[in-house]
Amino acid sequence: MTNTLTRYAPHVLSVLRVVTAFIFLLHGTQKLIGIPEAARGMPEFLSLLWVAGALEIVGGVLLILGLFTRPTAFVMSGLMAFAYFIAHAPRSIFPTLNGGDAAILYCFIFLYLVFAGPGPWSLDARRR
Repeated sequence: MTNTLTRYAPHVLSVLRVVTAFIFLLHGTQKLIGIPEAARGMPEFLSLLWVAGALEIVGGVLLILGLFTRPTAFVMSGLMAFAYFIAHAPRSIFPTLNGGDAAILYCFIFLYLVFAGPGPWSLDARRR
């Protein structure tokens, strides 16, 4: 059974990348264009929230496609670390209370992608 699971691991990595990136992309579209429904008003152009939304959209699309995966994932991991410490940590030390649990998960999934790469179902794999 272990051999069977190991054989599919690279493909599951690609699925993890695509699903994570799609949900991440939705955070950006929610911030900048209100789809799905804006959590709060639209951010001011070039504010921290606007830049985060733009990075989430661009990074999300690149990661869905699996294009420039490692450098994109590195930047997105850093973005989520900053988001956690700027927006969530001041509310409480506990991620479940400060709403930062998703930011922590994104940070570490993206950090994993920096080292693991995009998987076989990606434009990066096709370019090789």
